[in-house]
Amino acid sequence: MRQTDQYRKSIRLQNYDYTSPGGYFVTSCSYQRKHLFGEIKDGQMFLNEWGEIVQRLWLDIPSHHHHVETDIFVVMPNHIHGVLIFHDDEMRRGLPWQAPTESWQIHKENDSPEFGHRISGSLGSVIGMFKSAVTKQINDSQKTHGFRVWQRNYYERIVRNEDELNAIRSYIENNPKTWDDDEENQ
Repeated sequence: MRQTDQYRKSIRLQNYDYTSPGGYFVTSCSYQRKHLFGEIKDGQMFLNEWGEIVQRLWLDIPSHHHHVETDIFVVMPNHIHGVLIFHDDEMRRGLPWQAPTESWQIHKENDSPEFGHRISGSLGSVIGMFKSAVTKQINDSQKTHGFRVWQRNYYERIVRNEDELNAIRSYIENNPKTWDDDEENQ
């Protein structure tokens, strides 16, 4: 464990198996919420070069993680929102709506990974690889080293049913249109 990890607390649902089939609504913010990926004009997002890198690499996630399908996604000036659908090996389409309290999705306490250690194929692993690839490509394009693109963590919500998925899709689709109304963006 890295020394700084001992003081950080995970914001993930304790003992939930983030490799489980289902939908995950993900938000990740740029470092210090800087406007790195483009700008909003008249309720529409216009990507810059870095925003195009983010979009391309998000849409490329399934080619690196065959159990993951991308759903709706938007790049905003200082964050992204997207839905990822995880499948098990036997199921390639459709959404298994299981609440996180189902026993097959909960790790036994002593099976839970230590904070800061990613499980291969998990949501944390997929997002970590995505953010790392974006950072590397942006640094390569700028001929820089160590430029921070992302805040350290990300937010996720386990999508529990079709109605919730549709509400999330609507929220993501309308995010650029409501940009000017959000006090955090001023």
